[in-house]
Amino acid sequence: MNIKRMGIDLAKQVFQLHGVDRLDKPSERKKLNRAQMHSYFKQLPPALIGMEACGSSHYWGRVLSAYGHTVKLIAPQFVKPYVKSGKNDANDAEAICEAVGRPNMRFVSIKSADQQVMQAEHRIRSRLVRARTAVGNEIRGLMGEFGIITPQGIGQLRRALPIIQEDKDNALTERFKVLLSELADELQQIDARIDTHDQRIQAAAREDDRVQRLLAIEGIGPITASALVVAVGDAAQFSCGRDLAAWVGLVPRQHSSGGKQRLGHITKGGDTYLRTLLIHGARAALNASARKTDSRSRWAQALATRRNRNIATVALANKNARIAWAVLCKGEAYRGAKADAVILNTSTDTSEAASCGAP
Repeated sequence: MNIKRMGIDLAKQVFQLHGVDRLDKPSERKKLNRAQMHSYFKQLPPALIGMEACGSSHYWGRVLSAYGHTVKLIAPQFVKPYVKSGKNDANDAEAICEAVGRPNMRFVSIKSADQQVMQAEHRIRSRLVRARTAVGNEIRGLMGEFGIITPQGIGQLRRALPIIQEDKDNALTERFKVLLSELADELQQIDARIDTHDQRIQAAAREDDRVQRLLAIEGIGPITASALVVAVGDAAQFSCGRDLAAWVGLVPRQHSSGGKQRLGHITKGGDTYLRTLLIHGARAALNASARKTDSRSRWAQALATRRNRNIATVALANKNARIAWAVLCKGEAYRGAKADAVILNTSTDTSEAASCGAP
């Protein structure tokens, strides 16, 4: 079977294949069900196989790699320009086959099973955090209908609930207090589940040398460090730190033409969850920098004074993403704020930060 390159349109049960020979002429067009995939690719001579980075793509990437094939995953937005006509499985598979052969195509690294398990942990935790916020907002809204307003913050709400429930002078009826008690119990259950996920993530972080090295960066804690390792692995798929920052969406959006650069707000592209963690961590690091005198803290405070705190927060998150790339890709330990100038060009960060908007 003369197949040099193949594109696979993944699905749950029916998979569309499109293969070309060494002259780039179509040599294989067929559909396979899930049971036929393993037997077909076991007997197929080693070939370059492309798939869209979507559900189950990492699983099939590992399986087909074990059969001796070279597997490349492509982000769906990079496949779309190669679709010739209408949307169907055959056209999608042909477009994937064409895209995977392009010399300048960007690829997604295949995640290991351990990475996918940790990614599932983060996704479940993120959903629980959103659920906790929703329950907290529901409690505030219902109590507001009775004229009871609590200070902002989930911690303030936890402390206020027992006092409100025991207060006999407020306007709450016994029936409403029963409802409030049920919501408080639901909030505690969600808190307990989030704590369980946090403990598991921290336990896994203690066993991973890459996560431990990332923890030395100001503004990166166990959750963010673990999420970084899950998302990018050793970061070898990025040629430089700016590529990682751009993938997370922390670089300015460009609208340049005629030799004139126009930089706008950050792109907010890529991994929203990872970008949120980096920005929250940078905000905490910026607050702590007011009590420090090292060069990194002075730079962050000067930028916050010259522009505003939101811009400084995004710029610091951008810097942390670049440092994280150096730590992961080069296998080095973070050498502290005094070595920032060695790891990355601080002046470039400052100029870009001036055009960054708040998240």
